[in-house]
Amino acid sequence: MISTLTGTVRSIAIDRCIIEVGGVGLSVLINPATSSGLTLGAPTTLFTSLVVREDSLTLFGFLSDEIRNLFELVQTVSGVGPKVALSIMGALTPEDLARAISQEDTSAIERVPGIGKKGAQRLILELKGKLADLSPTNKYQGHQPAWREQLTSALVSLGFSPKESDNAISAIVNDLRADEKDPAKIDLSELLKLALASGKSARG
Repeated sequence: MISTLTGTVRSIAIDRCIIEVGGVGLSVLINPATSSGLTLGAPTTLFTSLVVREDSLTLFGFLSDEIRNLFELVQTVSGVGPKVALSIMGALTPEDLARAISQEDTSAIERVPGIGKKGAQRLILELKGKLADLSPTNKYQGHQPAWREQLTSALVSLGFSPKESDNAISAIVNDLRADEKDPAKIDLSELLKLALASGKSARG
């Protein structure tokens, strides 16, 4: 999976940019917040998320690792695809989103284009507890254990969407805990096998 791009900015628009890496220009979808942080002709590093579809490979780019991680996390919410997630990241900072979810402030989330009241309520319901409280430095921090983050990354690199990865992992966690097993104590390769089997079953 492509996680970062470091190269020269060759083109900038509100919704996309072209980064030249080793003589190859890569098109990256961005939001206005990312666009405003880029300078034409200057070197830059973007934190990226690769979305794999049957007919396309699409890169989404962000100025920080935390925003990229949050972009992937919000896609685990029902009905939220990469373009809506990109819109959320452009309208709300990680701190604003974490605060809105912890305080169940639907009106703050409703300001995001494409997110109505029901969408805001769904975000709050499904992300509650997945975002840590704000740290003293007001930085968003992920709330997932390391093994789950590693497993999610492995599944995404194999073509799963963040949402499919989350569903597959949740399914095996429930099965393991029903057998009184702690997923944190199981080898990552074994967890990956279980998650792949669960994901294939869910896909039909």
